Amino acid sequence: MCENTRDVWVYIETEEGKAKAVGYELLTPGRLLADKMRVRLVAVVIGDQVEKIAKKAIEYGADQAIVLDAPEYKVYNTDVFGDAMTALIKKYHPEGILIGATNNGRDLGPCVSCRIRTGLTADCTGIDLDEESGNIAWTRPAFGGNLMAVILCPDTRPQMGTVRPGVFKRPVSDESRSGEVIHETVQVRTNRIQLIEHVREMAESVKLDEAEVIVAGGNGLGSRDNFCYIQELAQVLDGAVGASRAAVDNGWISHAHQVGQTGKTVSPRLYIACGISGAIQHIAGMSESDTIIAVNKDPDAPIFSVADYGIVGDLKEVLPIMTAEFKRMKTGEQTDDNHGD
Repeated sequence: MCENTRDVWVYIETEEGKAKAVGYELLTPGRLLADKMRVRLVAVVIGDQVEKIAKKAIEYGADQAIVLDAPEYKVYNTDVFGDAMTALIKKYHPEGILIGATNNGRDLGPCVSCRIRTGLTADCTGIDLDEESGNIAWTRPAFGGNLMAVILCPDTRPQMGTVRPGVFKRPVSDESRSGEVIHETVQVRTNRIQLIEHVREMAESVKLDEAEVIVAGGNGLGSRDNFCYIQELAQVLDGAVGASRAAVDNGWISHAHQVGQTGKTVSPRLYIACGISGAIQHIAGMSESDTIIAVNKDPDAPIFSVADYGIVGDLKEVLPIMTAEFKRMKTGEQTDDNHGD
């Protein structure tokens, strides 16, 4: 166990010089933990030309930022980033580390935890401080989402966890906040990986965890062809297309669109659930949305228990009406703006 451990770290993942949204989101629970533990909240930024990201993290609530900024960190690499994070941990001895459960975060977390011989709780949906023990309480789904497990790491430090994107809201930015930005350098010891080609797959274009509006379809659509109703409404609202596990399992749409415990956890401003009954696994992945609208033929569908607005009816009749009305409103707003010019 490390001695003189201190501070809560949030890893701000970057890609092409931009921060992944989940890094800023994790500053919310990070701030809560740091305040309860009476330690600093530190943002750790690794990338190429990422100075502005460190400053933005301080605006979002970090007390300090540790930055590794060099060309070798432009593209994620397990060896390079693993060496970098491990070296920083051995130097500063943080108490806890929060990492976004992205593809890269799910790779980096286990890599680092193995190197420093500490525990890692993966795919968390909740974080708090256990008042009795003083340890971080990591909450994650277990047994297929049928129960939620609370996991503590009492014997080793740092306490580490990966957290799903979209679980927490991004803090409000305060440009008046100031904090120290520490620039570090780490010598890369090993690099067994060479990037030959970067192929951008369709899944990378599905930004459910960053969308402000999501229109999702479920088993009630009845067929792959009926996803056209979802896509048309999403397009009018400048939103993303989501889906329940049933729709994905039916082969109607790819897993990249799946919302829920076995998909993505989202919290958009508006979530429209169409033909989705509301299994607990799906609700766990979208219940933190600001406004939820449910469309379902079954008035007793569980989805209505979490919906702010419910429409009982055939989605093939309801959605075209909604699409036409939103299109009319959108066109009207544009016309009003033009008159104002």
